[in-house]
Amino acid sequence: MARPLKLEVRESVEYLLKSLRHATTAAQAERLRLLWWYKSGQVTEHKEFSHRLGRSPSTITRWLKLYRDEGLAGLLEERKAPGKPRRIDGDLLEQLKARLDSPEGFANYGEVQQWLEAQSGEPIPYKTVHKTVRYRLGAKLKAPRPQNIKQDPEAVETYKKK
Repeated sequence: MARPLKLEVRESVEYLLKSLRHATTAAQAERLRLLWWYKSGQVTEHKEFSHRLGRSPSTITRWLKLYRDEGLAGLLEERKAPGKPRRIDGDLLEQLKARLDSPEGFANYGEVQQWLEAQSGEPIPYKTVHKTVRYRLGAKLKAPRPQNIKQDPEAVETYKKK
């Protein structure tokens, strides 16, 4: 026999249905659907919620506890893990951006890596340097094409004029 579900849903069925239609994310819609099913009397057992939503019973329990403790706003709040802080950020990133924009620039990512280590005092992996410079800042390390020593400068100028 399933355990009885004791929950007091403070919002009306109409409000829950309206909120469900205007939900911006799938996670919000799932949680609103849970409350709407209970308030409208379609589902009364804990296990049935789990079966209908395709979620673990422990997840349903956690959602219901969140609703009891924090209300609808707490249930619908999108929580995100903070993650690891960036190695190249703030003032160091601004200095790097300025150096990349300067005429001397860098010849390769190894040079950038050494420069960053000298500035920050800690080693920064090559992969981090490459991703920051290439994708986050959108910069390319451009090196001029090699020129032949025997090339005639006048012939080059004539070619450019044509």
